Amino acid sequence: MSDDVVLVDVADRVAVVTLNRPDARNALNSAVRRRLPAVITELDARDDVDVTILTGADPAFCAGIDLKEVGAGNPPDDDGRLPYRGPLPPRTKPLIGAINGVAITGGLELVLACDFLVASERARFADTHSRVGVQPGWGLTVMLCQSVGVRRAREMSATGNFVDAHTALTWGLVNHVVPHDELLPFTRALALDIVSNDQAGVRRLFKTYDEVTLTTLEEGWVIEDRVSRAWEGGGFDPASIEARRGAVVERGRRQL
Repeated sequence: MSDDVVLVDVADRVAVVTLNRPDARNALNSAVRRRLPAVITELDARDDVDVTILTGADPAFCAGIDLKEVGAGNPPDDDGRLPYRGPLPPRTKPLIGAINGVAITGGLELVLACDFLVASERARFADTHSRVGVQPGWGLTVMLCQSVGVRRAREMSATGNFVDAHTALTWGLVNHVVPHDELLPFTRALALDIVSNDQAGVRRLFKTYDEVTLTTLEEGWVIEDRVSRAWEGGGFDPASIEARRGAVVERGRRQL
């Protein structure tokens, strides 16, 4: 069943959402792209949830859009982008990313959509849009600059090289790096710190952060959306994407 691709566990006012396609490195196929936003929206509305943690079933966090699905002639639809920006819908409650492994391209955009991040020592981050021959449409060119600065963002996008967890910490992409076995306990502890606060105050603070940061980056969203749509306007070439996919996967294995 498609619901099995995204697992949910709620305890002590903290929800843990797990991408559950481990054999495909939790790649975002159409089932995940439909289910994940729905789960995030449902949890945001629940009275017994104050914080959500997003993670992946080992060994990966998320390998991005399922290029096998695209290569088979099923291009990504707009389910994850419209009518809102980015891969996830608007929310009022904190979302912490617990990054347990590789986060690649669309998976990196999913990381950037979280409010803050805890990384396992096994986490690796890469933007391979240019290697596959597609343009980002989930806010990467806006949010990656916010996290690591424009020069490092350009380096990641231009090279497609992987950034390890400790480099990501130095660059400001993640907040913490912890041993792999401590990832969820450590992240849960942070979530419980949030739960112990005034929830109306936390949510108003997060809304203010959004309002302040978007005032200077508004045009960035417009530009990226325009470029992405124009790029896709000629239509996806599934054969070309499939031909490149193998090379991208092999290169990633050599770097990990």
